[in-house]
Order: sequence, then C-alpha cells, then structure tokens
Amino acid sequence: MNTSKTEIRLSPAQNVVVTDDSLIVDLIDGRTISVPLVWYPRLVHGTMEERNNWELIGDGEGIHWEEIDEDLSVEGLLAGRPSGESQRSFKRWLENRKASLNKK
Repeated sequence: MNTSKTEIRLSPAQNVVVTDDSLIVDLIDGRTISVPLVWYPRLVHGTMEERNNWELIGDGEGIHWEEIDEDLSVEGLLAGRPSGESQRSFKRWLENRKASLNKK
C-alpha cells in the first residue's frame, strides 16, 4: 500500500465571517475554508460583537480575537485542526470571563 503526504498550499486570509455555527475564512487565492464553530469553544462563548472583532495577523497567516484571547492560523484551519486548548485552561478562561462580565 502506498501512502503519500499531502502538501498543504498556504494562502493568506483576507476575510473572516463567524456565524452561529461556522467559522468561514476567505483566502487570497480564492479558496474558502468553513469549519464548525464548536471546534473553537472561546468563539462559541463569545458574543457576536466579539466574534466580529477580529484582525488578521502575520500578513494574513492568522486571525486574532482580542476580547476572547483567541488566535487561529490559516495552516491549522487548512489542516482541519480544532482547538488544542486543554479543558482545564478553557474552564479557567470561562470562569474568569463570567466573573469579568458580572462586574460590568
């Protein structure tokens, strides 16, 4: 049996759309990546306003959400990698987020 490694062609992101159930990223080369939002728990727990407040970083190699402290790479999206954050880290973030929102 022959197996071969598939090479992933990277292209910078140019636009991001976050819906209630998907993260959609348009790449400069014309491709569009769509992944389930549940892959990224911080985005799931962010408000629509926070989800829409993204910025491209590294000349479009990644996407950053300041208010929810989330960074995703185009390479990771193309490879189909969901969040690698541990349950412990996410739980701590969620508890801090709830405490912060309660102070407002």
